[in-house]
Amino acid sequence: MITIYDVAARAGVSPATVSRVFNGIKVTPERVEAVRAAAAELGFVPNRNARRLRTNSSEIIAMMVPDIENPFFTVMTRAVEDVARAGGYSVMLCNTDEDAEREQDYLRAAVSDPVAGIVMVPSSRTTNLDLPLERGVPVVCVDRRAPGYQVDAVVAENVAGATAAARQLFDSGYRRVACISGPEGVETADERADGWAAAVREVTGDQPDPELIVRTTYTVTGGEEATRHLLALPDPPDAVFAANNRLASGAIRVLAEAGRLPPATGVASFGGLPLVLLIPAGIQVAHLPARELGLTAATMLLERIHGLDAPAREVVLPVAFSDEESTISVLEGRTAARPTNS
Repeated sequence: MITIYDVAARAGVSPATVSRVFNGIKVTPERVEAVRAAAAELGFVPNRNARRLRTNSSEIIAMMVPDIENPFFTVMTRAVEDVARAGGYSVMLCNTDEDAEREQDYLRAAVSDPVAGIVMVPSSRTTNLDLPLERGVPVVCVDRRAPGYQVDAVVAENVAGATAAARQLFDSGYRRVACISGPEGVETADERADGWAAAVREVTGDQPDPELIVRTTYTVTGGEEATRHLLALPDPPDAVFAANNRLASGAIRVLAEAGRLPPATGVASFGGLPLVLLIPAGIQVAHLPARELGLTAATMLLERIHGLDAPAREVVLPVAFSDEESTISVLEGRTAARPTNS
């Protein structure tokens, strides 16, 4: 039977280096290439089950998202899977539906037959991470933070991006800009509503009209119902800022039914719209770096799995803003990781 010692001899490296390569621990690209070439020549296949029994570890990463039907989370999940597979891990997908109880069920399942780690979009600001952290399972939050917990997080610039999107509507000549945002207590929904309110104050000098903000579910139906409510007001808005792409899709459908598509009514979406939607000209979009969020979160999780012992880190990624009539250029930069203050 071919062993790692045979592979090490053929590759001209130590057995420890062979072990590091097949355990996904970082070594130089030259040594990775030599080890994999030697393994291929010899027909060596690493014994994953033996590794698990020996190390009491799993090769599964749990990925928890609120709505896998949303293209934003689909792209993010694919990015996590790409990084995980490159490191020798598989991804188990969990769809929480923004439900705290369902989220806890998944967390209990993840720690009962312990996964190697968890990448998750918390369902709310009150998400409870006691179970995985007590069991020593590393967690990285993505898109939203988990207040009160010292865990790594990768998020987008929600407040600044929402402010820019709402200001763009004002700059286009609209004066009564409404906001449709997600449920209260969901970080992205709260922050994007705050960004809209900041733009209203900056442009008008007044506090936002409470009639012009609707909090609803992060769904197409939620966007439809909220838009119908806004259009029925005695003084309806002339523009709508939607805090995610699903809400924007619902808003556009209702505006189309009412014959009030842009430029009659301005629309800004926080998140790219699905290609299956017939997008009228003039829709303004804040593009979220979904893939970069997933890549960064998965990379940080693998670092924790492989033993990184450092203070919790937070990475904030910018959003790019564009008009759907123009060529879309998604900005996927990242800031340097920094310790959290919470």
